[in-house]
Order: sequence, then structure tokens, then C-alpha cells
Amino acid sequence: MTCVRYEVDGWGVAELCIEGRRVLWHELPRPVGRGGERGGAGAESTHPHPGWGKSPVPTPATVPGGSTRNGDDFVATLVARLRAFFAGAADAFTDIELDLDELTPFGRELTNALRAVPRGDVVTYGELAALAGRPGAARAAGTFCANNRFGVLVPCHRVVGAAGLGGYGSLGPSYKRRLLALEHVAL
Repeated sequence: MTCVRYEVDGWGVAELCIEGRRVLWHELPRPVGRGGERGGAGAESTHPHPGWGKSPVPTPATVPGGSTRNGDDFVATLVARLRAFFAGAADAFTDIELDLDELTPFGRELTNALRAVPRGDVVTYGELAALAGRPGAARAAGTFCANNRFGVLVPCHRVVGAAGLGGYGSLGPSYKRRLLALEHVAL
């Protein structure tokens, strides 16, 4: 497993864990607060990836722009693509393999349905559930999005509440609005 930390201009520091060419986890960039703490002053930095910070998960390395590891540029290329996304580039990331082993069959269907939602479009939690084959499972779709460990690779920012924008976990609705603005969606 390789875990890296990378900076995104204007967004903060993000973290990415991969194994081979499969993404295990991606945390969205957050501002760095005083003392180098992620998330800003007073924010908790929790890692939803099971075992993060425990052996044998390595401490994240910082990936400078354009670096390669062991002659394989997969990490550097993915980081460059992610940085470009946060700068407004269109990228669906559908060619990136994700570790879905811990998901239920419905979770896998939600992942597939959400990755198929085009850039610039939004769906409600109920619509996402229906796209995944379970109409009426809006709450389950919301729980799935709340536990998404693949920020922007599985674009939960494209899921909105029936009455409007909705939340976006600890990052808040303004972060979600900012992600949607990258895709020219105004809510």
C-alpha cells in the first residue's frame, strides 16, 4: 500500500492511498491550519480508511508535482489529474479502479450509478437510489454518500437533497457548492 499527501492550490492538502493501481481511499483537500494540522483550527482530522495510522499502513509521503515512484508514474499521474480537476478540468475518473471489496452489492450499484452521472448534472438521493435499482432507498443512498471514501472519484458532490443543496459532511455545503461550481452547476 502506498499513501501520499498532495497539495492542491487554493484547496488545501489531500490524501490518497493506493495498492498497485487500485485506489483504496481518497480524502478531499482541506485547508492546513496552524502547526500543519489539516482541516484548519480546531478541526478533527479523522481518516475513514480502516487501519489508517496503524501498522502496516505507512505514513503518507508528500508527492511533489510530477514525481514518480519506482519508475511507475501512476501515483504522480493520478495526483496531476486530481489537481487538474480541482482547477476546473473535466475528468470522470471512470478509468481508475477502486477498492470496492467492503461495499455491499447495493453499495457497488450506487458507486456505478454515481460514476455514470455526467459532469454538470446533479441527482437527488432518491434518484440515485432509483438509478442503482432500489427506488425508495434515498436514506441508504445518503448514508452511502456520507461514508464515501473516494472523494470526487465517486462524485457524491453531485447528489443533492430534494429541497436543495444538502450537506457535505465535515466539509460543509460551501465546499460542495464550490465543487459543483467547478462543473458549472449553480445551486
